[in-house]
Amino acid sequence: MQFLFVSFFIFLSFFNTLFSKGFALESDISIDHILPEYSKVYDDTRDPFKDAVAALNLAKVTKRNVIIKIGGNWCAWCERMDNFLVKQPAVYQALHNRFVVLKVNVSDSNENTEFMKSLPPILGYPHMFVSSNLGKMLLSKDTAEFLDDGDYSVNLWMKFLHKWQLTPSVGTTIKK
Repeated sequence: MQFLFVSFFIFLSFFNTLFSKGFALESDISIDHILPEYSKVYDDTRDPFKDAVAALNLAKVTKRNVIIKIGGNWCAWCERMDNFLVKQPAVYQALHNRFVVLKVNVSDSNENTEFMKSLPPILGYPHMFVSSNLGKMLLSKDTAEFLDDGDYSVNLWMKFLHKWQLTPSVGTTIKK
């Protein structure tokens, strides 16, 4: 019986430590709206032109800019960035509450060549673009610029999101 109690205590201590360091489950993150499918995954079967039209329409209605994330499920750095965002609820919430996110797949199975020709050239993945809700390209962003000592930085992400949001997010609650 004492062994079970000690094991349970160690188990609770481990999870308390894990979550006190900023780790969270995606289901624990609160955002102001339901995310469209094109914001959630890199999908080589999706039409990025149709998704871009939908993203721009949503951005107009919700008065947000659009972040276009270029990458794929094959990309280790894309996965690392997505994992960082989920583990940092304040960044994840700010990203999705202040922007419409459009994920565009680029992979061997679908390079989305025509869509990629419509964007400025990029050197690596993941790569992001910021567009106004009217479709004007505002910024091409190498996501390596979010790294600090080899890891994605909450501070660098939050500065970026604050700088490129359409308007200050008055009334938007970001919970930790």
